[in-house]
Amino acid sequence: MLSWRVLNLGDAWLADTALQRVKARCQQVYADTPYCEPLAVFFRHESGGGLHCELKVYFSPEASVLAEQFGATACVQPARSGLGLLFGSAQAETVLFPESES
Repeated sequence: MLSWRVLNLGDAWLADTALQRVKARCQQVYADTPYCEPLAVFFRHESGGGLHCELKVYFSPEASVLAEQFGATACVQPARSGLGLLFGSAQAETVLFPESES
């Protein structure tokens, strides 16, 4: 069974280049993939109680091929609150988080 995956890019102030690399790789890997609403990659700034926020990237189960390439680890589905869409269709949020309002 496929699961959600998370990749911690570390300090949010320093993670922009890594985030852009993930986005570019998404575009390469899924360029020829038929339209699929559940295929999405999200990001969120999260504070673990430390001095700085960390930037975490969440891969939906359908994006597991890419998640594995980055070494992302399995996780539970993230809460919808505060997620930004890095890659995928705007409808992905509705499909993946049907109980939430956008």
